[in-house]
This record gives sequence, structure tokens and C-alpha cells, in this order.
Amino acid sequence: MIRFCALLTLLCSLALPLRAEAPVTVFAAASLRGALEEIAAAFPTPLVLAYGGSGTMARQVAAGAPADVVLLANSDWMDWLADQGIAAADEAQIIARNHLVLIAPFGTAPLSQPADLPARLGPTGRLAMGQRDAVPAGSYARDWLTHEGMWEGLQSRLAETDNVRAALVLVARGDTPFGVVYASDAHAEVDVQIVYEVPADTHAPITYPAAALTPAGAALVSFLTTKQAQAILEDHGFVRANHGS
Repeated sequence: MIRFCALLTLLCSLALPLRAEAPVTVFAAASLRGALEEIAAAFPTPLVLAYGGSGTMARQVAAGAPADVVLLANSDWMDWLADQGIAAADEAQIIARNHLVLIAPFGTAPLSQPADLPARLGPTGRLAMGQRDAVPAGSYARDWLTHEGMWEGLQSRLAETDNVRAALVLVARGDTPFGVVYASDAHAEVDVQIVYEVPADTHAPITYPAAALTPAGAALVSFLTTKQAQAILEDHGFVRANHGS
């Protein structure tokens, strides 16, 4: 009996660190790839990172996907999660901000004014951007194009993608001559360059809300607001969460 109790104590002591190292699952907007991978290396608990369009991530969480944290690129989708009964979405924290830019393959001449875009696309060129109704970057792009009076004329000339990183790839490969992405995306790809910086007042503010869906997720959300994590995000082209506050 004594040996059995000693064995049981040993097994329990071995199980404790294993439980403490259980990974934290994060459903995140695709534009955070790279920055989150570096943050994962700095976080003491292993992270399992799943990326996609914010609409896709939000719908999966609402359907019961086993995530500890959901990190989106649009507060509207976080509000939608709250409307679906995900109580944690009401407590979401903004962990970063971003800018919208127009990109083109490296070596392309800058755009002097937005009105030049249709002509610069040429007769067959398409504009790459996230899907307007599911991908926040696509929604912001639509806001900008509408503000500039170009939305109606360009709707038939769009190459819409499931997430913003896919739009980035289209431009990097030269499949499309221009694309609308986040500044952080342009920062991550050497084969593209920014040819026009979209004014912030032509679209809704670009924010990244994070919601902890479990206690394990709460530790990560808290870490995302630290100076260490904020510095990593800034290195990847994001703007610190408290910028301008």
C-alpha cells in the first residue's frame, strides 16, 4: 500500500507540469500571422494558432469551436459574437491598430492621387482585396473606394480573397497589379511596395480586439497588452493599442 501511494504521488507530481503546459488555442485574423508567431515564442505557454478571415474565425467560435482566444481585425465582428451569446466578446480588449495601404509589385511607380487607380489598372487588371462582406480589410477598402467615388466603377474589377494575406500574395506574384492591404502586410512581403497610403479618415478605424474565451486565454490577452508584446506588434508594422489615447 505504501508503494502504491508513493507511485500515485509521483504520477500526480509528473502530471502537474504537463497540465500547466497545455497549449492555448488562438483563432486570429490572418493579418496577424508573423507577429503572433513571434509573440508565441515569447509567451511561456505553447500556442496553437489558427488564421483566417475575421468573419470566418468569428463564425467558427460562434459555432462552438474550441478556442481559448479569438483575435479579430474588426470590432464589428466582435460585436457580432456578443450578439450570438459569446459573453466574453463584451470584454474584448483592443491590442493593436493598423493602417490601410495600396500596394503593387516592387518597382511600380507610386500613385500620385487615388483617381489615377482605374487608369493604372489598365484594361484587364484587377484590384486585389479582402472579400467585402467577410474580411475587415475588404470592408475598409470598400469604405475608401466609396469615399473616393471609385467603388461603383471598380466593383467588376476586383479580385476578392478569403483573407487579406491572400490578397497580398496575388500582388506579390504579379497576378494583380494593385491590392489594398494593411500596412503590416506590406511590411511582411519584400516583393511588394506601398504606392499610396490611404488616409485614416476615409474608412472606419482599424482595430484588433481580443477576447479571452477561457481562463487560459485570459493570460494571453493580458500578455498581448504588455510592453514586450506591443513592441513585437510594432516591429511587424502595427500601431500600439494605446496610440492616440
